[in-house]
Amino acid sequence: MSILTIDGVWKNFRGHSVLRGIDLEVHPHEVVSLIGASGSGKSTLLRCVNLLETVDDGTIRLDGEDITDPRVNVDDVRKRLGIAFQAFNLFPHMTVLDNITLAPRRVHKVAKKQAEEQAHDLLVRFGLADKARAYPDQLSGGQQQRVAIIRALATQPRLMLLDEVTSALDPELVVEVLEIIRELKESGMTMILTTHEMGFCREISDTVCFLDGGVLLEKGPAEKIFTEPEHARTREFLRSVLESGRF
Repeated sequence: MSILTIDGVWKNFRGHSVLRGIDLEVHPHEVVSLIGASGSGKSTLLRCVNLLETVDDGTIRLDGEDITDPRVNVDDVRKRLGIAFQAFNLFPHMTVLDNITLAPRRVHKVAKKQAEEQAHDLLVRFGLADKARAYPDQLSGGQQQRVAIIRALATQPRLMLLDEVTSALDPELVVEVLEIIRELKESGMTMILTTHEMGFCREISDTVCFLDGGVLLEKGPAEKIFTEPEHARTREFLRSVLESGRF
């Protein structure tokens, strides 16, 4: 059974369709990457999955539950999802430890001691054990993004959504964030990510989806999409990425 099923999803902004009939299934332990030019609908699709945007047509099912039903409890849905954005969105007045434990304590009602123990375990796992008492402005951009991902993991989500988590980083800091995503894949985490890091996308993804103008134009195994894309528009996009040196 798929964890996530997206069926015929449309999303309009001011009369403009930014998602046009998206169909997608995500299975347990699968890594799905969304690629495409800026404005193709990748981030909007993730925001619809996390219910930050409401869909205008179609359905999204999480573990078989229609989460696009207006009667759904949005907070209950988000308890099962972890999301990290290109902007780190850490609370600047809170320590790393407090940022990570806030949702488990406030939303999931985990006891403070237990939440802090789980947070310390995650910080050790991802090489940030010495930063627990630091504040966000005392960290590098790469460290802040890793903390943002750890914060999303602290709620033990069924599905992780990663939206361009390296795009705001200097090139030398990108590697440390990509390493955390590799580790998540190896641990079996189910993920949907949007990325412009095509080499990394090819390496880590089970399925790659190419979006163009709000349409999911092509999807398939990573190796096939990158070596034998069926659509001319996919080939054009990948050629432009290669020529720009971002592969």
